[in-house]
Amino acid sequence: MSDDQPPTLVVHTVLRRDSLSLSEALSGDVTGAWTRGDDALVGIGASLILPLRDGLAEAAGIWRRIVSTASVDDEVGVEGSGLVGFVSAAFDGAGGRVVVPARVLGRRGGVAFETTIDSGIIRDVPPPSAPGEITVADGPVTGPEWAERVAAASERIRTGALAKVVLARSVVATTENPVDLRWLALRLADAYPDCWTYLVGPLVGATPELLVRLRGGLAQSRVLAGTVARSDDAAEDEALAAWLLASPKDRDEHAYAVQSVAERLEPLGELQVSGPSLLTLPNVRHLATDLSVAVSGLSVLDLAAALHPSAAVCGTPRDAALAVIAELEGMDRGVYAGGVGWVDASGDGVIGVALRCGVRTGERELVAYAGGGIMADSVPAAELAETEAKLRPVLGALRA
Repeated sequence: MSDDQPPTLVVHTVLRRDSLSLSEALSGDVTGAWTRGDDALVGIGASLILPLRDGLAEAAGIWRRIVSTASVDDEVGVEGSGLVGFVSAAFDGAGGRVVVPARVLGRRGGVAFETTIDSGIIRDVPPPSAPGEITVADGPVTGPEWAERVAAASERIRTGALAKVVLARSVVATTENPVDLRWLALRLADAYPDCWTYLVGPLVGATPELLVRLRGGLAQSRVLAGTVARSDDAAEDEALAAWLLASPKDRDEHAYAVQSVAERLEPLGELQVSGPSLLTLPNVRHLATDLSVAVSGLSVLDLAAALHPSAAVCGTPRDAALAVIAELEGMDRGVYAGGVGWVDASGDGVIGVALRCGVRTGERELVAYAGGGIMADSVPAAELAETEAKLRPVLGALRA
């Protein structure tokens, strides 16, 4: 697509008389999906698939050009109806894509609808299938090596070079049968209904973290930082929750992440902040803070570009943390910890942080990622255990 010749899309949204189930919606030629609880957007086929070379800011510009020539007839008028694009962007640099499906199946607040986009292409595909037996191996950095790098990062923080850095690691799952991302998305949506389950291109996951949602001029963000794994013992689990709320290391880590988002939202208007509180998921608990501000003249992609990367996935100061990540992580994050979600013709939408995710890198191969916020007093073994807990959703879905 050239800057002076954006594609012309003809879009029509109507109510559905039936309420299509998520399993039915995810059985076709899925090119994008975003679900949480009973609400869902599932893109089928493709009208446009545009690669990204420069992240969320580039995606914002591309989307404005697409919308500028589109013809939209929306008979429904609920969140997610009309023209919708799915977006994934790399953590840093090139990677990810903007996808405009040929068809969108949606459900919002009990209202079912369907959007069609003329000239799109939908392939015939078999139904979702299980991966069979899997084996899991370390990525380019083994668990023990990663723990050593955590210790090196903590030492760097103690010297005053930076205050916090997020280090991530990866594991590689090899499957008996081809990796079917639709199958994984269904399992993740079922197991983590309070998270946002997503699928865009080769990326699938269930994130608990909201980079930004924009609806009717209200921008909202949910910041997560500070984590403890759940215990099967009820008494121990409650004790761990109390420990997390009181942990100086985790509260400081969380405060840096909140500050990094707040300082970018505060210039836009009167900022409302609520937290930290506990977010409880099946595998972990997080410290969570919600922020909101009224905005005008910006799209959800503009806001996401301004907020990314927050200290929750990078560190603080940002430039110093990025340098340490490049030096110590030993891998390319790709779309892990980047932005993922959807945007509509008005610029409203939802962009999450691509966490608890996997990327299909071969017919029978999926790379899963997890990271943790490293502070001056981080314990390498505890940080490694935290990544194991965060890898559980994707690896558990593979084994379901």
